[in-house]
Amino acid sequence: MRKSDLKSKLTKLEYQVTQNAATEPPFSGKFFNFFDKGVYKCICCDSDLFSSKDKFRSSTGWPSFHSSINENSTEQLTDNSFGMQRVEVICGNCKAHLGHVFDDGPEPSLKRFCINSAALKFVKND
Repeated sequence: MRKSDLKSKLTKLEYQVTQNAATEPPFSGKFFNFFDKGVYKCICCDSDLFSSKDKFRSSTGWPSFHSSINENSTEQLTDNSFGMQRVEVICGNCKAHLGHVFDDGPEPSLKRFCINSAALKFVKND
């Protein structure tokens, strides 16, 4: 989808997060304290990204997952912005910015995918 199409489809915050790597304020997103069973999808392209079975409470203010739904659903890039080195997480399909991944998560991966709610939509399991 073209950026101009996304601009009309997404809210201002969703666009800023997914297309300009912005970060929503902590504890403000609709999914940070949300634990229904289902699949989290990319707000831009509808690709499956994360499963609720991999979500955990992290106290960081953003939805946190120990794994993505499969090895192709997300990609990881080096992010040297703001004077620090982090690992950016993007959608494996449309390359939208999702958040970052850190090495302080729980078993089995020991990873914490710290994801902006604004980059996600949720489909509940039947």
